[in-house]
Amino acid sequence: MTDDQQPPGSDQELSPTADHGERSYRGSGKLTGKRAVITGGDSGIGKAVAIAFAREGADVLISYLPDEEDDAQDTKHWIEEAGRRAVLLPGDVSDPAYCRSVIDTAVDQLGGLDVLVNNAAYQMTHETIEEISDEEWDHTLATNLSAYFHLVKAALPHLGPGSAIIGSSSVNSDNPKPDLAPYDVTKAGVANLSAALAQLLGPRGIRVNSVAPGPIWTPLIPSTMPPEEVEQFGKQTPLGRPGQPAELAPVYVLLASDDGSYVSGARVAVTGGTPIL
Repeated sequence: MTDDQQPPGSDQELSPTADHGERSYRGSGKLTGKRAVITGGDSGIGKAVAIAFAREGADVLISYLPDEEDDAQDTKHWIEEAGRRAVLLPGDVSDPAYCRSVIDTAVDQLGGLDVLVNNAAYQMTHETIEEISDEEWDHTLATNLSAYFHLVKAALPHLGPGSAIIGSSSVNSDNPKPDLAPYDVTKAGVANLSAALAQLLGPRGIRVNSVAPGPIWTPLIPSTMPPEEVEQFGKQTPLGRPGQPAELAPVYVLLASDDGSYVSGARVAVTGGTPIL
């Protein structure tokens, strides 16, 4: 497994290609009539979730960086092939104003909002703390964690009983990789904020959960890690391989659907066997 990309990376250039469930995911109406926002929905886990949500009957808005337009258009293709509405909104979730526009656009274009998936993330490997610039630290926290706050705050007036919020955390939240310190911190924060929100929003009938992926093969990996780490990526797990984005999607569907009606405050590990605390 090798690849060489510049961040944020592209699915179109990923080698070997990732499986987002394009040919395998089969829906059964679990999200019929629901309207969802998925940040980072152009590629990787977000793309797999978007495809699954559409095949389960949801209309979907995806947010993504402007440089990822080709990937976003491909995700749109799969959503529309499922017979659902796809809304694309390029921008940067590190900007609070853009986060608010994501929610406003979803409500305007989809007629409301039922599911929010905070998934967009940034990471970069560094061997020492000194290598991490102040600007990169701030950007990582703004993208991975502060955006979650801004999105939830903007979404709450439009969410009612039965709605769901899902944060993408990581196995790194409990097992931090020293060369991904800023990313580790934000993913622990996503898990913690999700647990707090579950308690705050439970009385309103809004469920909040997080998913903790292990090593998943997405463009983020070859565009932010040195080649030697990419080559060994995922081999340290008990299953001995990285996961595919398609292997995450069913968990997000469960947490978004009425099948998960009593699941709130949970963090679901999809790690290939690596335990989380």
